[in-house]
Amino acid sequence: MVIGDIEKMVTVGLIWGATNALMRRGALISDQQLQYKQSSTKNPILKTLIDWFNLILVWQYSVPFIINLSASATFFAILSHTPISLAVPVTNATTFAATAVFGMLLGEETRVGLTLFGTFLIVLGVYVCVV
Repeated sequence: MVIGDIEKMVTVGLIWGATNALMRRGALISDQQLQYKQSSTKNPILKTLIDWFNLILVWQYSVPFIINLSASATFFAILSHTPISLAVPVTNATTFAATAVFGMLLGEETRVGLTLFGTFLIVLGVYVCVV
């Protein structure tokens, strides 16, 4: 395994974390817009499809979603030549920490001290996995 793979795993985790926080914000914007345009259909499947289509039309959701999917494709490419027992914990831990930090930066209500302490523990765990 090349050291560059670890940087790629961390980068994918950071992208996933940032886009998770941005997609959450985009979903909230979409929910606010949907309150004004309630669909009159009674069919639950059709209602779900309409709601999903309206969500995709909100650029604050769809742009991070596309970036997130691109990072997913990169992750699968990394998995082709990296042990899954290393790639998954490093990437998922980085994603979890990045989601918390980016959510905090976007103004979400968090316990800052606990968030930063948890993020420190995650970074420490990733370091232990890599070393």
